[in-house]
Amino acid sequence: MFLSVFDLFKIGIGPSSSHTMGPMTAARRFLDEIAGDDWPRPAGVKVDRLGASLHGSLAYTGIGHGSDRAVVLGLAGLTPQTVDPDQADTIATRIAAEKRISPPGHPSYRFDPATDLVLDRKTPLTGHANGMAFYAYDAGDRLLLKRIYYSIGGGFVVSEEELQRMKVKGSVTTEGKKVPYPFKNAVEMLKMAGKSGLSIADMKRVNEESHMSREELDSGLDAIWGAMKGCIDRGLSQDGIMPGGLKVRRRARMLHDKLQEQWQQNKPNPLLANDWLSIYAMAVNEENAAGGRVVTAPTNGAAGTLPAVLRYWLHFHPEADQPSIRDFLLTAAAVGGIIKTNASISGAEVGCQGEVGSASAMAAAGLCAVMGGTPEQVENAAEIALEHHLGMTCDPVGGLVQVPCIERNALGAVKAVTAASLAIKGDGIHFVPLDAAIETMRQTGLDMNEKYKETSLGGLAVNVVEC
Repeated sequence: MFLSVFDLFKIGIGPSSSHTMGPMTAARRFLDEIAGDDWPRPAGVKVDRLGASLHGSLAYTGIGHGSDRAVVLGLAGLTPQTVDPDQADTIATRIAAEKRISPPGHPSYRFDPATDLVLDRKTPLTGHANGMAFYAYDAGDRLLLKRIYYSIGGGFVVSEEELQRMKVKGSVTTEGKKVPYPFKNAVEMLKMAGKSGLSIADMKRVNEESHMSREELDSGLDAIWGAMKGCIDRGLSQDGIMPGGLKVRRRARMLHDKLQEQWQQNKPNPLLANDWLSIYAMAVNEENAAGGRVVTAPTNGAAGTLPAVLRYWLHFHPEADQPSIRDFLLTAAAVGGIIKTNASISGAEVGCQGEVGSASAMAAAGLCAVMGGTPEQVENAAEIALEHHLGMTCDPVGGLVQVPCIERNALGAVKAVTAASLAIKGDGIHFVPLDAAIETMRQTGLDMNEKYKETSLGGLAVNVVEC
């Protein structure tokens, strides 16, 4: 099994990896397919109009998650990595007014988002809760090409054919990539660590360096942390009301200023570390809710937990340095890859246990590792954090990644630090294996009612009065 650290940590935009980054990536893939020669078309006939439909969870919460805008931006030729968050609304508004879209390298196509982009709540696609279809028509509105894609969490997008191969062979990302330490679960990871004498981070590094140079890996890891840190810093500098209609006010800057004041006055604060953790996480997720630049960790909805714990490491531990940041990310990615392979990181599949739960487990593992934990202690830390998120539903109020998502990331960060602290004080021997917790999360997700899996049809989404 091989999922690169850069598969799990992707720089993109908010508010959702599966509902924003995924549809944008899928739309861009469809553009590339139109431009290719791998599909049959009548001689002399050209694509004149584009269309798209969102299904399942994408249809139910598409407006709140910006899925509709993401499709427009993707069809305009933009990607989550290249789009300027500050220009996204302007681009989408212009396309809606002109009712045409002109991606680079393509002719101008007819495309009216008001009629050519449909949120279809009645027709789920069978492959995954986050399904979408794209259409290409000729000048006479005859259908020339239809493609179905699925956004399977964390910004990962697969075609209908790729999804079928995944069910047989495992993750598409693993195909054709052989690595020295191909652990697909925690048991194998610990066995390989014991036999090799390497840490989890070292094994992950060797795997990564079998496909890229050390310089490329370190540069990429530094860029990931740079984007995370930049997101925290932007979140701490902003205030005001977040978009979407709930009128939720940003709080990270205000709380940060109060905490700085207490810090300067040397007032005793037994909860100081928890306060900083919460503020860092909230800063990230407020930026995400506003559609800013974030890193999937492993998703956008859970983007604040891991950066908050990493910033805590740098804030409170004098031994923290740049190599330790890389080891943190590599360890977290190893655990995240196991979770994604054997369960899910998608809220639409398994609820928030797969998003903030996975993020907390990854962060706990990373922190335990850089604090000097053995592989067994690292696995224990991840298990503790994940176990105590089991059963958590995904019920965003108004379909927005705001309530309860922002505070939930803060509490996920607190749990991660607590889990790492508990694990490193033990000897790595514990009752519930990480693999058992992951399998329990998978089974719980299968049993969970659909209205609690990112549809905003149950839970807090329908029980908060007059938001």
